[in-house]
Amino acid sequence: MPLPIERYAVIGDRHTAALVGDDGSIDWLCLPRFDSPACFAALLGSPEHGRWLIGPVDEATVTRRYVGDSPLLETTFTTGSGRVRLLDAMPTDDERADLVRRVVGVEGTVRMRHDWVVRGGYGRVRPWVTREEHQRSEVIIAVSGPDKLTLRGPRLPVGDGGHHRDEFDVTAGDELTFVTTWTPSWQDTPGPHRPERAEQQVREWQEWADRCPADVPHRDAVVRSLVTLRLMSHADTGGIVAAPTTSLPEEIGGTRNWDYRYCWLRDAALTLESLLTAGYTDEAGSWRRWLLRAVAGDPEDLQIMYAVDGGRELPERELDHLPGYEGSTPVRIGNGAVGQRQLDVLGEVMIALDQARDEGLAESSFSWGLQVALLDQLVADLDTPDNGLWEIRGPLRYFTHSRVMAWVALDRGLRGIERHGLDGPADRWRAARDALREEVETRAFDPDRGTFVQHRDTREVDAALLVLPGVGFLPGDDPRMLGTLRAVEEDLLHDGLLLRYRTSSGVDGVSGSESPFLACSFWLVSAYAAAGRRDDAEELMERLVALANDVGLLAEEYDPRAERMLGNFPQAFSHLALVRAAFDLRRP
Repeated sequence: MPLPIERYAVIGDRHTAALVGDDGSIDWLCLPRFDSPACFAALLGSPEHGRWLIGPVDEATVTRRYVGDSPLLETTFTTGSGRVRLLDAMPTDDERADLVRRVVGVEGTVRMRHDWVVRGGYGRVRPWVTREEHQRSEVIIAVSGPDKLTLRGPRLPVGDGGHHRDEFDVTAGDELTFVTTWTPSWQDTPGPHRPERAEQQVREWQEWADRCPADVPHRDAVVRSLVTLRLMSHADTGGIVAAPTTSLPEEIGGTRNWDYRYCWLRDAALTLESLLTAGYTDEAGSWRRWLLRAVAGDPEDLQIMYAVDGGRELPERELDHLPGYEGSTPVRIGNGAVGQRQLDVLGEVMIALDQARDEGLAESSFSWGLQVALLDQLVADLDTPDNGLWEIRGPLRYFTHSRVMAWVALDRGLRGIERHGLDGPADRWRAARDALREEVETRAFDPDRGTFVQHRDTREVDAALLVLPGVGFLPGDDPRMLGTLRAVEEDLLHDGLLLRYRTSSGVDGVSGSESPFLACSFWLVSAYAAAGRRDDAEELMERLVALANDVGLLAEEYDPRAERMLGNFPQAFSHLALVRAAFDLRRP
């Protein structure tokens, strides 16, 4: 059985990412891209579905840390006979992916176990494995369709029923480095990795992290979140994935299991906002270029998500051969929400592009022309309901958050005209923006309870209503926002953390329940701060930061009663909300 989600850490090369358990097992890795098929898929099944374990044979106490502010992971195992250190990294290199694992003896002698199990196609395909001489050293090569994995090391494990296994002693002063390298199967066997690349990239990551402002509250958590967000942005295409995993459940044994290895326009835009807020402007140009390539074409064809390279085809299907994380099925790849209408998405995109303009990123005729076309299409479609922020699979509704974010999109477009001298149909956009404000204030407000509602046909509330002050729709201390904040607390607080909405209302069309959504709880921090409830904001922030695992990572949800993480991991939405909340607390 896989480990609890919080016992994993993430490493990556900004093309893909691996989940490493505190037992030394790499249980999830897709190669060569975030959204490629997994070759290690034990996370959603068993070791038979692929893993790479290097860990002590005997029981051990474990401590972990990242080296500085880099993604280089250091795990220390202490047994009754000694101590060893395991260093895991994925240095970036051209046309290959290297997964480097270095075992270092620290004290005494520790008996170690090595189990290399490669399975293509998300654990379904057993590869053809050979043992060969290459450049005067022995290597193990596993080939499956388009993929070739090559294992190098000072002592290689022995094939045994689809596994390659070994046990060996590590004594103080010993160093053994094992490397798995992915290359296309039609290419020649690759040479050894360049060890200097890992050291160089630790320095590069540290220099990047050092640019984060020193006075932001909870700086260590903010920096780890920023590093994690950058790790999930593709180095070549600029696309930003929502998470490197699929089908980690929102409820153990439940069906709310989704594939997050794609680029949601909303999540990517929010990630960019977090990076810009922290002073990282270089990423803005790369992401905008990805956006322009992905959405180029007829504005009517705009999708809410795309593949890492901007591809549009993300058909959802179920993998019946995988039993799921702790029996949570189905395991899904692809995402059926790709065809949904979510009106809020353009609002987040326009906020990010407006912020980039304010930071000095000049518009081209192409980039601004595309924004004009998208906003004109938005105006034409305003009378149409949508699926909303939470990808509701029930009936389409006029969700309040969506209507507000449509207002935001037009407002930021008008800023482009009024502040930056760009050309556009200001009068048409202004009229549509003002009509949206009147609609939200009259049709999406419950005067009896004094709160905004989830959509115009209900009295239910939604945690997404808490973002209204942050996007400039209303001040946080406006009586209507204070009433909304009170209603959200009354209806959605669950053991001190916030649910997205009440699933018992049936609005989402999906069976089962879910745990508190961490991003929503960070929104509550920001809402408290905007409402003048500074002590409440700081107290909740302290609690939320403490929920991160031992290396500072957050999943999508947290079950406070079971004290465990749920949902895909690490989750960009949680980490970007942490960054935003910290910078909101930074304001006087």
